Amino acid sequence: MLAVFIVFIILLAIGMPVGFSVGISGVMFFLQNPDLPITTIVQLPISQTQTVSLLAVPLFIFAGSLMNASGITKRLIKLSMQLCGHMRGGMAQVSVVLSTFMGGCSGSSNADAAMEARVLGPEMIKQGYPRGYSAVVIGFTSLITSTIPPGVGMILYGTTGDVSIGRLFTAGLMSGIVMMLIMMGMVAITSRIRGFKKAREQRATFKEILSSLKETIWALIFPVVLIGSLRLGIFTPSEVGAFACCYALICGFFIYKEMTLKSLLVTFKEAVQDIGGIMFMISMSSIFGYGIPFDRIPQKLTMLIMGISSNPIIVMAIIIFFLILFGCFMEGSVVILLLTPILLPLIKSIGVDPVLFGVIMSIVVTMGILTPPVGVAMYIVNGILDVPMTEYLKEAIPWIIIVIVAVIVILACPNIILFLPNLLYG
Repeated sequence: MLAVFIVFIILLAIGMPVGFSVGISGVMFFLQNPDLPITTIVQLPISQTQTVSLLAVPLFIFAGSLMNASGITKRLIKLSMQLCGHMRGGMAQVSVVLSTFMGGCSGSSNADAAMEARVLGPEMIKQGYPRGYSAVVIGFTSLITSTIPPGVGMILYGTTGDVSIGRLFTAGLMSGIVMMLIMMGMVAITSRIRGFKKAREQRATFKEILSSLKETIWALIFPVVLIGSLRLGIFTPSEVGAFACCYALICGFFIYKEMTLKSLLVTFKEAVQDIGGIMFMISMSSIFGYGIPFDRIPQKLTMLIMGISSNPIIVMAIIIFFLILFGCFMEGSVVILLLTPILLPLIKSIGVDPVLFGVIMSIVVTMGILTPPVGVAMYIVNGILDVPMTEYLKEAIPWIIIVIVAVIVILACPNIILFLPNLLYG
């Protein structure tokens, strides 16, 4: 497998798209082992995408696109402003809370960062926030979105590692709340130090908040409905994805009445492009991952790391370091698909709950969208807000530390995250 990894890194370095890099490098394993039937290379991508549980991935992506097009976003912005606009650094606090709410709608950090950069970014700059700080806050708070169900990373991890998606969704909801509180604390501290203004002078009245809650309740209860339907056995993970699409269509056409057939076709086109890219990478990862059990990579990695230390804290620190490193150079979905079968046996051997690790892995690898050299969300927010890279990186360092602190808190106090999954699922 060493040659496979070397070819993969070379292909990435010369700028080849990730999906092709994964597939072509995976073929190297078959060329090194002539005893393996060459027809398997063609069969693997097809069989990989025929898994029923993977059907949840395109369905949830489509549901997220539908929720974004239903008119819910502007209502969530209004509610977020009423809840925390009166705080110091109000617009930055709105970004944190809005990302939390958007988790139940889109599940995509890239989409959330792009939306907030266009909607909140200009207003933040107008109110005196530095461009770099605005871009960093909008970017890093979008990490909350991918942890709250229906996060696609959780589905990929659960499917690849045979971990309960219902437990992952429930744990993701709790981790999203923990990250929201930590990031709100970070905004409060930096706003006090740098003298940022409030977004609104008057605290919203209970009547105003209640009115906004009535408008947004269908989006806010969406994650709860997903988790509840899975726990009660009403739907399987794949079926709940189809239900999510129907739910989003009902919200768009009949509740908010802002979706039209024209906007539905546009949404469908965008979703097909996103789904095509992700499913292509999933199919190619089957070629890459075929040689992992043959060469006993999980066992060798376990022996290597355990040879350094058997202390679970040190082992987790090493794993998180490598996840951050991989996340900087590869798309998060690919990291989860490739590394889950390698790391999960090691994680189980040191006594870390696979659900807890799924949450941590999702947070850490998603942070790669905000770091050089291939951070997609980083380039999006910097492009929209016209932020120089040097200014962005200077402002990003404290926020990288904050994300690591959030991961440490989750690891040090696992019951905060696992309490609800254990309560619901035993």
